[in-house]
Amino acid sequence: MLIFLLLFPIFVVMAKGLTTEEKLSFLFDELKDLKKENKELRKEIDRLNNRLSKYETPKNSSNSSKPPSSDFPKQRNNNSLRKPSGKKPGGQKGRKGNTLKMVAKPDKIEEYTPNYCPLCGRDLTSLPAGLVGSRQVIDIPAVQPIVTEHRVYQKQCTCSHCIQGSFPSGINTPVSYGPGVLSLVAYLNARQYIPIKRAVEMLNHIFNLSISTGGVSYLLNKITDKAQPALEAIRQQVLGSSVIGADETGVNINGKNHWAWTFQNEKATYIAVHPSRGVAAIEAIMPEGFEDSILVTDCWRAYFKFGAMNHQLCLAHLQRDLLYLKQRFPNNTWINKIDALIRNALLLHKNQQVTKEKVEEVQRSFVLLLEEPITNKDLKELITFQKRLVKYQDYIFGFLSNPQIPPDNNGSERAVRNFKVKQKVSGFFKSDIGSQIYATLRSIIDTAIKNNQNPYQVMRLLAKC
Repeated sequence: MLIFLLLFPIFVVMAKGLTTEEKLSFLFDELKDLKKENKELRKEIDRLNNRLSKYETPKNSSNSSKPPSSDFPKQRNNNSLRKPSGKKPGGQKGRKGNTLKMVAKPDKIEEYTPNYCPLCGRDLTSLPAGLVGSRQVIDIPAVQPIVTEHRVYQKQCTCSHCIQGSFPSGINTPVSYGPGVLSLVAYLNARQYIPIKRAVEMLNHIFNLSISTGGVSYLLNKITDKAQPALEAIRQQVLGSSVIGADETGVNINGKNHWAWTFQNEKATYIAVHPSRGVAAIEAIMPEGFEDSILVTDCWRAYFKFGAMNHQLCLAHLQRDLLYLKQRFPNNTWINKIDALIRNALLLHKNQQVTKEKVEEVQRSFVLLLEEPITNKDLKELITFQKRLVKYQDYIFGFLSNPQIPPDNNGSERAVRNFKVKQKVSGFFKSDIGSQIYATLRSIIDTAIKNNQNPYQVMRLLAKC
């Protein structure tokens, strides 16, 4: 059938009885049309092959910047960026274990002493007893709220003046919840991701507190108002840092997409929600700018449009992109060279073996790789990746020259990941106020954890303000 289709134009020419010139002209026109059609078909085949290869090598959280929430529930391969260390899995030799230990001063002691001999029946009450063993049981008693009633009295002086006592500061209504309830509600909601309805159930069943969903919402608003001075102090602490990590993630607020932004350092985490993912959000959250700071981020363009003293790209993002490119183009050697160079730089940083000569060697090798042409035009994704490295080449290895700069943005990713966990548990935020409440409480909690403080106790201190 295929041979017939190819020879069909020749049969047509012979049947028409045309002259030789007319036959040649006809055949040349047919050949031209066939070449054009063949070229278009090849383009279509290349396009379909490119689409098919993307399905064969899908992007996920392990080989790209996609969030883990976008992965399939049953992802087959978990491609880690870590290389085998050669050590056996599990606890290593010499580590200090942690097990349940007996306390020196128990709160309650139950003694079991034999009072008669089971063999002869003799009374042993008057005989001395020797301790042969003890066991401890750690338990939690049933929780019962404590209700404190504050009573105000008045007295009349002999001069006929009437004097009245006053209620303590903060006690403004006939019945209210104390700082223990206030801090517990905030802790359950922001630290343990418990939705409001389930928090109501927990407070009722475990703590014997009869409270409504509206009551929980009121308490969350109340402690958020109390936390505003502390939140601003955290923001100022971040602004005063020489190195600031930043990241953003999508937040579903009643079906509309907003963005949770974080700016953080080793001691403080500031989180805010904004409807924009662009420069407008950074200007609204950090209007002072970062002229004296180095921003550690991914390649999102908004960070480079807002003034900063310098930048450091997250190498973990680049490594995930390289992992995808390896899977996509397994025979390309340029990918392996770039990956090996980044791993070598990270190893120098980890082992504290950075010297001026080694930094210069890394930079020279990097420039040579950027200048190495990728001649195969079909490797469009690889060419795009190389162009990105060329564009941001001054922000790749800054961490080698300054030990205060981390080579990745993992701290910022951890800060915004909590929003994804919260959404997985609760589905979405019902209002802008709800998302801002969570951002405020989460900023306080994450900052407390970074400073080795108990987040619940910190919430309790805020509740007493």
